[in-house]
Amino acid sequence: MLVGEALRFSWEALQANRLRTALTALGLVIGNASVILVVTISVTSREYILDQIRGIGSNIIYAYYEAGSKAGAEVEADYIKLADVEAVRRNLQGRIVAATGVMTVYDRMMVQGRERDIKVIGSDEHYAAVRNLVLVAGRSLDKLDVDNRQRVALLTVPLAQQLYGFPAAAIGQRLKIHGLEFTVIGVFRERTESFGLSELSRETVLIPISVIRYFSPVERIDPMYVQARQASEVESLTLAVRSLLESRHRPGARYVVENLRAILEAANRIALVLTLVLVMISAISLVISGIGIMNIMLVTVTERTREIGIRMSVGARRRDILQQFLLEAVLISTVGGMLGILVGVAIPWLASRAIEGLRIPIPVVGVVIAFGTSFAVGLIFGLLPANRAARLNPAEALRYE
Repeated sequence: MLVGEALRFSWEALQANRLRTALTALGLVIGNASVILVVTISVTSREYILDQIRGIGSNIIYAYYEAGSKAGAEVEADYIKLADVEAVRRNLQGRIVAATGVMTVYDRMMVQGRERDIKVIGSDEHYAAVRNLVLVAGRSLDKLDVDNRQRVALLTVPLAQQLYGFPAAAIGQRLKIHGLEFTVIGVFRERTESFGLSELSRETVLIPISVIRYFSPVERIDPMYVQARQASEVESLTLAVRSLLESRHRPGARYVVENLRAILEAANRIALVLTLVLVMISAISLVISGIGIMNIMLVTVTERTREIGIRMSVGARRRDILQQFLLEAVLISTVGGMLGILVGVAIPWLASRAIEGLRIPIPVVGVVIAFGTSFAVGLIFGLLPANRAARLNPAEALRYE
């Protein structure tokens, strides 16, 4: 029997029991839609998590003094200094975008009628770009502010709101830090909230590092940030920064020099495992649908026993019978699978159209997996009923009522 003729017979047989065929295919529709939606959600959430991590800063390397074996003034000499930041810029200038350092002090300020400790950090004109900060109002520090020791300050959004009501109202206001008057020139926030785990807390004032140096008895950069020019060089630059710091300080001083790659890799691994688990859970529905196909096809073989006997008596081979019933099972699963794919693709597409700014990528791999699985389900679970039909005895099949 030609494949085209077998397909036609199979399609006609399925149309003869449309309701039963539709209900059988419904399981495949739900299963395939679930697979695509699960993969889509997993990919979207993975990209969101990775974007959030990258939002802390692109290709960032950070370094700070960890410990040493001596105390007092000798320990102070081990701290990372402004001279170390300059050395990194000078020695690695062709491989980095920028290097910057942060110094931290605290001061007491009146906030909403109460005196509170507020974190004051000092840095330079590279800090905002390296740390991927978002300017909400005003402007950032520039080179002139740092070189001329200008008494200017930037505030985090929560601090600006508490002091002046809203960010834009803070611009031009004056506040005192360690008895000196500073002019507020900008309000900023982190692109990705670090929840106080970085040098930035919710209530932080940023001033030029050349000014904060006079508020601190000890010069200590903590941390130093280095932004690599290329992602491929992050690992080698991490080692280079570590080596440079150790060479500039006494033996025994230890420095933490790390990058975000380990966090990104961990997030990738977690996302991959989560995707596999969710896909396996969705695949269970496809297996259940396959069992449904096998059950319906076994019933179909029983109902059409006499038809099978007639076809065999007029010359149909066992292979022809096997082919026809196998094609029927594959047709049910494939058509149901394609409808499921359409549903699975349509839902995120409609969500993207309905919500402005929402981008939900449709993973091609999810579509391929869903289609391949539905085809395999029809083939595997249709094999037993088709084989049973092909093995019927023609004489007994003709006597079947």
